[in-house]
Amino acid sequence: MKKVNLATVVSTDANYLHHIHAGRFDLDTDEPKALGGQGATPAPFDYYLASLSACTAITLRMYAQRKGWNLGEFRAELALSFDDDGKPHVHRTLHSDQLLSDEQWNRLLEIVANTPVTKAMREGAVITSERGR
Repeated sequence: MKKVNLATVVSTDANYLHHIHAGRFDLDTDEPKALGGQGATPAPFDYYLASLSACTAITLRMYAQRKGWNLGEFRAELALSFDDDGKPHVHRTLHSDQLLSDEQWNRLLEIVANTPVTKAMREGAVITSERGR
């Protein structure tokens, strides 16, 4: 199996604040004050939405460029909620400051339903764990 991405996380002595190294980038994560964190950085579910919104924007920009469509300033708003069983639900609302036809919007909505991160989140992933040395 080919490794595509790698991320590591290291705890700090500041309760839930953790340092993440993903690819070549350093990020931090924390929990909101209401959950015992400092609320100083994005929480894990913030990164969950951020990864989906980034994949949404990049995929649609690539598709529009190949089609010669001008998306102008594109914006995707994502909202995360949980049903009574604790299952997450994400709703995306797409915006463009350009006048796009209904046909173009319908195609963009078809494309966005199948972005790589959308598929991974919707279909799930095999997640395994082991003890390190």
